[in-house]
Amino acid sequence: MDTTPSSNESNMGSIAHPVHDDSGFASRVRSAVAWRWGAQVGAQIITWTSTFLVVRLLDPTDYGLFAMSQVVVTALAFLNGGSFATSLVQTDHIDERRVGQVFGLLLTFAVILASIQFLFAPYAAIYFDEPVVADMLRLQAIIFLTVPFTALPQEWLGRQLQFRKQGQVNMGSAVVGAVTALILAWMDWGVWALVYAGIAIFVSRAIGLMFAARLWVKPIFNPRGAWDLFTFGGTLTLCQLFWIIQSQSDIVIAGPTMTTYDLGLYSQALFLALIVTGRFIPPINEVALAAYSELHRAKKPLGPYFLKTVRLVMMVSAPAYIGLALTSENAILVLMGDKWTGLIPIIAGLAIAMPAFALHLICSPVTNAMGRPRVYLFTAVSGAVIFPAAFLWGVHSGPIGLVHAWWIAAPVLCALTLTVTLPRIAVSPTALGRAIAPIALACAAMAIVVIAVQQFVPIESPLLALACHAILGASVYAATFWFGFRNIVSETWALLKNTKVEPITA
Repeated sequence: MDTTPSSNESNMGSIAHPVHDDSGFASRVRSAVAWRWGAQVGAQIITWTSTFLVVRLLDPTDYGLFAMSQVVVTALAFLNGGSFATSLVQTDHIDERRVGQVFGLLLTFAVILASIQFLFAPYAAIYFDEPVVADMLRLQAIIFLTVPFTALPQEWLGRQLQFRKQGQVNMGSAVVGAVTALILAWMDWGVWALVYAGIAIFVSRAIGLMFAARLWVKPIFNPRGAWDLFTFGGTLTLCQLFWIIQSQSDIVIAGPTMTTYDLGLYSQALFLALIVTGRFIPPINEVALAAYSELHRAKKPLGPYFLKTVRLVMMVSAPAYIGLALTSENAILVLMGDKWTGLIPIIAGLAIAMPAFALHLICSPVTNAMGRPRVYLFTAVSGAVIFPAAFLWGVHSGPIGLVHAWWIAAPVLCALTLTVTLPRIAVSPTALGRAIAPIALACAAMAIVVIAVQQFVPIESPLLALACHAILGASVYAATFWFGFRNIVSETWALLKNTKVEPITA
């Protein structure tokens, strides 16, 4: 390992005995959120631009095939060891040996999983009755070999709230993936454009993060002295297993019964619907876990900070999803073209369920930071039961049946998650209600006005209608806060400007 004054070894010494300073901490968290979330926004803009160009070159069938292969990749991903790397963020004790032990474990999992996917590929092709899936999975086995070189440096930087370098690497890998997808789609490679683009993203990100973290550590395959890390990481790995069951059960259940075309429509609609919950909330959760962990080590109450996180996340995600539901028809016509009109009712329906799903997702970091991953495990197990049961009920009605399953499963899981999380962080349901009630009212006002305008002032041009309705909805949402809840606007602005504000009462 590097022994220069800026080496990782010297960093380990300072991290092992953190000193909590409220003003410095707030500044570091604000910078971390700005870089991690801002870089994610930038990366997603690149990805979206590429996606909306590529989607015009490919067919729904290509996305259906890709969704089939992703089920297997994602199903095995829970064993990639990433949760063991996350244990480095939460632990009080860290040194060179413990980092090397985690690295050794990650390498072991990587080789095993790549081999399993390569050998299992033909059986997946038989299950989906698509021979090309086998070839896709054999090639995608490369992805697992990159995990040790992404998970370890990512969590190492995350522990120190150094998300600037992560953000720069993520932006760069997004560019690599977007260019790869565009070129291959233009060359009529079909579904292989999506396969090679994904591999390009993982490989370039691994290279970038290793150089960004400068974490040149030798792997150690002896687990002695690191059982606390492995226990914490093992519990999170179990959570990932149940998360995989929850998140992939729709494709597994629908794959043998739906046509590839319908499955492609649903999977692409779900991809769009998960843009906020699947792309923007995980970066927030990464920063939140590191921040909550440092606060917990400093014996600070986490409830007020959790409520701030809830308010900020819901202020962005709730209006985004309600707006998507209101403008889905024109948005699909403008961004994806006439051949994707089948997406319209699916994406509109999924968007309605997503605010509840977003609230569920932001709960796990706070209890994980307290060293209570069993709370997350309980909610993960619950999701792995609730969602597949709902999908089994709805799959016979096609893609819309899966949408109706989301309407039931997401609110039920959210309510259950809040029930087990709030008491452990000393937050009352009333306090949570006060935090999100203004957001619900602003979204309701936005929906009423936009629907009224759509009914009484029809606009023929999809592009003009999309622009007008989006601007109108955003204006109503902002005006509701400005005239009805100006104290929240002031508090949010003060938080962004790093001005001292009173915490939200828990």
